[in-house]
Amino acid sequence: MTFPENYFRRMDESDDDIFYEMPRLVVHIDDAAIAATTDLYRRYLPSDGDILDLMSSWRSHLPEEVAYRSVVGLGLNAVEMHENPQLTDAVVHNLNKNPQLPFPDEAFDACVLTVSVQYLIHPIDVFTEVGRVLRPEAPFITVFSNRMFPTKAVAIWQSLDAEGHMQLVETYYRGAACFDEIEIIDCSHAKGDPLYAVVGRRMTSL
Repeated sequence: MTFPENYFRRMDESDDDIFYEMPRLVVHIDDAAIAATTDLYRRYLPSDGDILDLMSSWRSHLPEEVAYRSVVGLGLNAVEMHENPQLTDAVVHNLNKNPQLPFPDEAFDACVLTVSVQYLIHPIDVFTEVGRVLRPEAPFITVFSNRMFPTKAVAIWQSLDAEGHMQLVETYYRGAACFDEIEIIDCSHAKGDPLYAVVGRRMTSL
């Protein structure tokens, strides 16, 4: 599946490593949306699993009462990930420079991508790689809201409304051709930020 190149252009095309060089120890959704994210992860993530936190930061919003076997963060800022108490390991890696994930095949039992999908300029490549590193039937959960750094969010994201965002992310899963049982979930709370998720499970065989 291919998209027009201009869909993934950004107002600020400078190196993402520079933009994210300074740690931002802030949350990007409000408390109600964080609670909804945690509840979603509580429902879908295997409690004894190896979890990949893609585009990770200083908070993963995983349920605190669950002791996962491992939680590996992959992100752009080492300081932010060092401050994340839920990570057991951290890898600095720029997916917009290199969509290939530095992990072996079938290394994880689940993957989460939290409020960052709007920054990917090679989303199908990244989602395909997620499928490669997940074990069969493992969930991949993409959570998103309406917040963003507007200079770094891709053009197609900024042109769509919430319904369009859900359809676009679903298209990423289908374009990767390694996920089934795809669900679109509205996790919004009346008093909080809008929150949506798309969940797919890695196909039994690729």
